[in-house]
Amino acid sequence: MIGDQGAPYPRLLGDVGGTHIRLAHVDGPAGSFADFAAYRWDDVSGLDHAIATYLEERRCPIPASCALAVAAPVSGDWVSLTNRSGSFSVAALQRKLGLDHLVVLNDFVALAFAIRLLVPEDTRAVGGGRAVSGEAVAILGPGTGLGVAASLAASCGPVPLPSEGGHASLCPVDATEDRLLAVLRSRFGHVSFERVLSGAGIANLYRANCELAGIPAESYDAARIAELAALKVDAHCVAAVEQFFGFLGTFAGNLALTLNARGGIYLGGGILPRLVDRIEASSFRSRFESKGRFRSYLERIPTSVLTDPSAVALRGANCALDSRPAPPAVVDPAS
Repeated sequence: MIGDQGAPYPRLLGDVGGTHIRLAHVDGPAGSFADFAAYRWDDVSGLDHAIATYLEERRCPIPASCALAVAAPVSGDWVSLTNRSGSFSVAALQRKLGLDHLVVLNDFVALAFAIRLLVPEDTRAVGGGRAVSGEAVAILGPGTGLGVAASLAASCGPVPLPSEGGHASLCPVDATEDRLLAVLRSRFGHVSFERVLSGAGIANLYRANCELAGIPAESYDAARIAELAALKVDAHCVAAVEQFFGFLGTFAGNLALTLNARGGIYLGGGILPRLVDRIEASSFRSRFESKGRFRSYLERIPTSVLTDPSAVALRGANCALDSRPAPPAVVDPAS
């Protein structure tokens, strides 16, 4: 079990996404995070290789404890990333790294651990509303996938709540979105919100718009689509980005109602910090509030973009080492 003072130092912290592995370390309770580094999955042979490379390159002290925020559901020893082929055994990784403690948690649960410790420069408000202290907070964000979590109020303090809400069924709100859904359903069968609220989702929307227009789609990725949309040189790219923000507003509003999230909605993930100026001019906030009789309820709930979600996730991973016991012992399948 982790003692009253938390897991021992030095600590290694990681934000393990579908594209990058971001690492940092902290030497002691009063120390700040040091030696941030990012590695692309395509450039390493696995998570253990990335960590070993980091420790060697940065000449960091061997960590006694480690917390990894991963873009995957975490429910046992074997963790498989949702949107790429990477997977690992928690017990085997702990043994290989020689760690006294290893905590592995979902990346949006890590955000939930840190969300009530945010300072003003961590966020940028989108729209109005005022957070109610002590009420539930919801966190969501598009990146390689669509992450979701919450921080719930309890007598013992805030309780992080994991979620796989990004895989809930997509709901259109008008005839254009009905047609988009039909195109996407013909391709995917079940169409989740993640199919449109992610990097791949922006490309899915672009291709669906092209199909509806009866023209061939270019092989654009999300970054190129966003670039062409900003330049207003491709109407189908413009439509895809605006639809992305519309669906994001609908999903965020659904989540606010589901969780009674009067403490606020926070938007993380790797995409939005690069599009923060665009979200303010988009339909996001109007779609967030557009819930019929509950419009006035949602108008009072603030929505904010996290300016550096990865840094917040690392902070939350560090909080997890202080805030909860080490996971129960798991038999290593390789032992």
